[in-house]
Amino acid sequence: MAAAQPAVFVLEDGTRYVGRAYGAVGRTLGEAVFSTGMTGYQETLTDPSYAGQIVLMTAPHIGNTGTNDEDMESRQIWVAGYVVREPSRVVSNFRAQRSLDEDLVAQGVVGISGIDTRAVTRHIRSAGAMRSGIFSGPDFELSESEQLDLVRSGSGMAGRNLSAEVSTPEPFTVPAVGEKIGSVAVLDLGVKTSTLNNLAARGLDVHVLPQMVSARDVLELQPSALFFSNGPGDPAASEKHVQLLQEVLRAGVPYFGICFGNQLLGRALGLTTYKLPFGHRGINQPVLDKRTGRVEITAQNHGFAVEAPIEGTFDSPAGFGRVEVSHFSLNDNVVEGLNCLDLDAFSVQYHPEAAAGPHDANYLFDRFIDMIRKPAGEKPSGVPASDYPTATENEGQN
Repeated sequence: MAAAQPAVFVLEDGTRYVGRAYGAVGRTLGEAVFSTGMTGYQETLTDPSYAGQIVLMTAPHIGNTGTNDEDMESRQIWVAGYVVREPSRVVSNFRAQRSLDEDLVAQGVVGISGIDTRAVTRHIRSAGAMRSGIFSGPDFELSESEQLDLVRSGSGMAGRNLSAEVSTPEPFTVPAVGEKIGSVAVLDLGVKTSTLNNLAARGLDVHVLPQMVSARDVLELQPSALFFSNGPGDPAASEKHVQLLQEVLRAGVPYFGICFGNQLLGRALGLTTYKLPFGHRGINQPVLDKRTGRVEITAQNHGFAVEAPIEGTFDSPAGFGRVEVSHFSLNDNVVEGLNCLDLDAFSVQYHPEAAAGPHDANYLFDRFIDMIRKPAGEKPSGVPASDYPTATENEGQN
């Protein structure tokens, strides 16, 4: 087997890591981020939320279980580039249909291997997420200054609206599984297949809509509820989605949002969002559910967050009543969930579908169903999480 061609990973601060070409050969630019998942690399690659980003895997050995059609979270690989320490030389899994390298080459994903990914991760954690590039083949021969200029000319994630790049071009429906209890309109901002399957499995006809639809389009469907999916980009650049959500909330339609959908609920309520230094990405992020007092290990992929007070309740600046932060990160106190006390709407910043695991937060789909099944005319509970007994108090009553 011929030796792999040389490649270099360049960060916008001038830091360089020389390794071997992996996947397609050429040049790619994007924001450098790292994912801490020990498993689920195929789910990561096909998550539309990673569009525009060069993803570095902190797990040292990638590709040992190959890839297959069943574990695809969308129609294609979305990462702008891929960085691994040691790609597997063989595929060892009965479900594998091809190797990871074959998928990367077939879809033109430029990658690099053979570098110290732990050192890169520590650097990004210190310096923050930044623009980057991978160069191999003829582009490896460019001068260091030329490569750095190309990296610095690339686009960062701040101010970018990437929804149009990842959303479905045409609406489609995933029918309810088993007894139908209602329907949900899903605004596809980069939705994952596992999310749609979780909704359908609970008895909902899932109407998946392109991101450019209007509030009128949504309301004409007369859905039982509205769902905003995960997705890439800056929530501050998605004002039309915020306006759509505000109109549907005023019409009294229940709402559940995850990841990007959490950030957009925050902005619809009149809150602000901001860019995190290096984001939360991986399948081992600890979150506290204030209502139960339990810690959930969650799957996350976000570089932006909602600005809101962790404790107590506050009034929505946009006039949607009382709001509370329902979940927060135990690593850095970032807002991980919002709960509206005077209307049927809630959201979380993480991924409860978590196809590669963990499944601690899967109950949120059931909470959504309970909200949909609530008798017509019944008002939201209006009870803040702080007034509920904690998990410890509940256990003491048993």
